Amino acid sequence: MKRFVFSCSLFVLILTCSALCGASQPIKIGALFSVTGPPSFLGEPERNAAQMVADSINKSGGIKGRQVQLISYDTGGDATKAVQLANRLIKDDKVVAIIGPSTTGETMAVMPVVEKAGVPLISCAAGRKITEPVNRWVFKTAQNDNLAVAKIYEYLQKKKLNRVALLTVSDGFGSSGREQLKAQAATHGISVLYDETYGPKDTDMTAQLTKIRGTQAQALICWGTNPGPAVVARNAKQLGLKMPLFMSHGVSSKKFIELAGDAAEGVMLPSGKVIVADVLPDSDPQKKWLMAFVKEYQKLHKVEGDHFGGHAWDAMMLLKGALEKGDDLPATIAANLEKSRAFHGIGGSFTYTPVDHAGLAKDAFVLVEVKNRDWVLVK
Repeated sequence: MKRFVFSCSLFVLILTCSALCGASQPIKIGALFSVTGPPSFLGEPERNAAQMVADSINKSGGIKGRQVQLISYDTGGDATKAVQLANRLIKDDKVVAIIGPSTTGETMAVMPVVEKAGVPLISCAAGRKITEPVNRWVFKTAQNDNLAVAKIYEYLQKKKLNRVALLTVSDGFGSSGREQLKAQAATHGISVLYDETYGPKDTDMTAQLTKIRGTQAQALICWGTNPGPAVVARNAKQLGLKMPLFMSHGVSSKKFIELAGDAAEGVMLPSGKVIVADVLPDSDPQKKWLMAFVKEYQKLHKVEGDHFGGHAWDAMMLLKGALEKGDDLPATIAANLEKSRAFHGIGGSFTYTPVDHAGLAKDAFVLVEVKNRDWVLVK
């Protein structure tokens, strides 16, 4: 009888220790960012912001008493490397979720990996096709390019400009934007008079811009991520193009202004509110979080927090909310992400549902313009 009681007591002790040990284990979150390579202007602030959130969570006691361990890898903007590192995060590091990658092409390459493994991914890329059609395991925080296109076209309608030229980069982000620019044109009464692409590594777009100058286009829309759009802006200035120049949200940071120099003056683009947070009305539900993010990022990294770092901040905070609602099993996390409602983040106010894993509406964007080497709101 004594042996039986001892055995039962030992069994209970083992279970208790196992539970306590499990509770003390960190929650492993994976991250894939293009910290180096051409998209480094995306990946570096994303990595910094993600780590900033992880550190803040841990200083506040963690999630349900457990610390967060952010395991971050640099993809260099390479889709093949992103796939290899996603497998490493899942198989070797045993992460419960992944944030990133930074670009649409990398995200599309990684999606089959996370779907097969059953691990939730919150992408920081903008391509609409990342979440359409909906994949149970894939979410995103960057605003959809269809919303960005609508913002530009509505402004053109307002100004009675209905003939445009398109110049888009030939990668995943550019092709997704080009699809939306062409698909929405007729709806907004827009005629596309010129439709050309450029390569991600091209360093001169004079030939395309010379052809555009010979058309009756009233505005030029360039869709890409740095450095290409800055080259377009500089070439357009050199050629003396007088038509308004619009860029995509893919260059929504001070880096574009640095690269384009004086040629950035007057360029307009749709952007998340973070780059003009200080001039937003106090009634804006995002302003509190936007200002806190900008100031904290500046304190740590000596530059203002931007649109791209905001994507990672949102991803980490949305994951935190999902983990607080349940356990850290990947399937539970994915299910709880779908229950996220009116989360006022950096990119907008997110509401995920089983049929919407992008979570943002058109009001996530404002139209901004470069004036005196800074961003101002276009009213």
